[in-house]
Amino acid sequence: MIVGILKEIKTEENRVSMTPAGVEVMTGKGHSVLVEALAGVGSGFSNEAYQSAGAEIVATPAEIYARAQMVMHVKEPQPSEYGMIREGQIVFTYFHFAAAEELTRAILKTGAIAIAYETITDAENTLPLLTPMSEVAGRMAAQQAAKYSERAQGGRGILLGGVPGVAPATVLVLGGGVVGTHAAQMACGLGAKVYLLDTNLTRLRHLAEVMPKNCFPMMSSPAAIRELVQEADVVIGAVLVHGTKAPKLVTREMLKGMKQGTVLVDVAIDQGGCFETSHPTTHTTPTYEVDGILHYCVANMPGAVPLTSTVALTNATLPYAAAIAAEDWREVVRKHPGIGAGVNIACGKVTYRGVAEAFGLEYTPVERFLIAIP
Repeated sequence: MIVGILKEIKTEENRVSMTPAGVEVMTGKGHSVLVEALAGVGSGFSNEAYQSAGAEIVATPAEIYARAQMVMHVKEPQPSEYGMIREGQIVFTYFHFAAAEELTRAILKTGAIAIAYETITDAENTLPLLTPMSEVAGRMAAQQAAKYSERAQGGRGILLGGVPGVAPATVLVLGGGVVGTHAAQMACGLGAKVYLLDTNLTRLRHLAEVMPKNCFPMMSSPAAIRELVQEADVVIGAVLVHGTKAPKLVTREMLKGMKQGTVLVDVAIDQGGCFETSHPTTHTTPTYEVDGILHYCVANMPGAVPLTSTVALTNATLPYAAAIAAEDWREVVRKHPGIGAGVNIACGKVTYRGVAEAFGLEYTPVERFLIAIP
């Protein structure tokens, strides 16, 4: 198969969807890899490094879309790319369709096969391609919270870990999954007092056993959130509902009872955000204020640490990219149901229930396409 690696064009996005080491693996399996010129520069990978790995450097995204049977991105295609995507072409990237109606309808019109990193599952029914970026984003959430808690950045002027004789900051983490656990670990490591909320009692028991002593796993409820946001100096939103919009757990009304300068970090912003007052921001302008509460809602947080993120992402995506490139996508789905869970749109049909429900669109199970396989 001809595989195209595109340069990211979303604001301040420096990751790339495959490292030169990944290209070497793909070419070693007999695939041709096209890499857009300068695609890897933001992550520290030169054109020459890709050429040495066996890639062909291509000048424009239009040529990659015209030649490649599968194109790979990190973030979703941007409006300038919609017209380049071909019918039957595989687009393999993070889409987060349920929070993006314009994107959903645009990809439907192309007739392409949209395979979303974030909904592919493995044998344990976890999300292996979402996990590495969730790990990065969770750790960054605590890091950014510490930064923006500084007075010069608009925060309360509080040190997360305190000092002897001065109490540490209180950090509230909503969601005990990958993002929330990593955020809590980092905040605990800085010395903060951390409340980690989740609705799964089994998960809470596990967290109580493995997390540091300054982390307090608790059952999440509207009442618990209302109470704890008033104590918190930082609130990190780390809630994920697979393939659908994130629930709004912190309302605007709750902001009134919070301390002025409290920092909200919404890691769920790719899925619409879990704070009612959230809207996407960029690394260029990462924060804004609502009712005296500082919001950090950058939609591509791992893009700020592209070298770490690109290597971690390639480690996870490469086996799936190789499997998809090996044969007809329908045969891949038949053999690998977990990859089938990643097919959100195919040939003008929505094949992921959460996306269809988000916008009132007809849902077509991906299995319908497998009937045509002899």
